[in-house]
Amino acid sequence: MSDDDYTPDTNPEATDGQDYADSPEPSTFDPQPGLPEPPHPINWNLLSATDLEAELLELNRWVDWLRHTYGLPSSVIPPMWHRHPELLWELSALHLSWLAAYDPEQNAAAPLGWHRDFADARTRLREWVATSGTRLDRDRPTRQTSWPGERPAPPIEETPIVNRDEDFVGFVIDEVNQRRTAEDAFYAGVDPETGEPR
Repeated sequence: MSDDDYTPDTNPEATDGQDYADSPEPSTFDPQPGLPEPPHPINWNLLSATDLEAELLELNRWVDWLRHTYGLPSSVIPPMWHRHPELLWELSALHLSWLAAYDPEQNAAAPLGWHRDFADARTRLREWVATSGTRLDRDRPTRQTSWPGERPAPPIEETPIVNRDEDFVGFVIDEVNQRRTAEDAFYAGVDPETGEPR
C-alpha cells in the first residue's frame, strides 16, 4: 500500500482498548462563529470601489495614529503620503503587520518583532520620501525615468500643501469614482444571464 492510498481510521481504538469515537472532545479545531478574520494582504489594484474607500480611510486613521504615537517626522511620513503609491504600499504593509502582531491570539513576542520590522520600514520610508520629493509643505508627483524608446516624462511641478485633510478627502473621492467607473464599464460588458463577457 502506498502513502497515497492511506485513509486515516475515522473510528480509532486506543491501545487501552477504549473506543473514543463518541468522545465529546472535537478532533479538529472549530473556530467560534463571529470571530474576526485575521488580517490579509491588500492588493490595492484589485479592491472594489467600496473596499478601496474603506481601506484608504482606515489606513489614513492608522497612519495618523502612528505618526503621533512615534513622533515621526515628515521625512518618514509626509502629509501627502497618499499621493505616492510607493508610500501607500509600504504603509499598508506596515499596518497589516501591526494588526497581525497585536492580534489577541498572537504570541507575546510578536510586538517586539513588529518593532524590528518597523525600524527597517522607517529606513525604506525615508528612501521613498527622498526619491519622491514630497515634503512637509509642498508636494510633487514622484519622478519617473523614461527608458529609451519611451516618451519623455512630463515636467513635474511642486504644489504647496494648503490643507492636507481636504486633499486626502478629494483624493479618496477621485480614486473611488475612477474605480467605480472602471467597474461599471466592466459590468456593462457582461451578460447578466450567464456572467460571461459579451
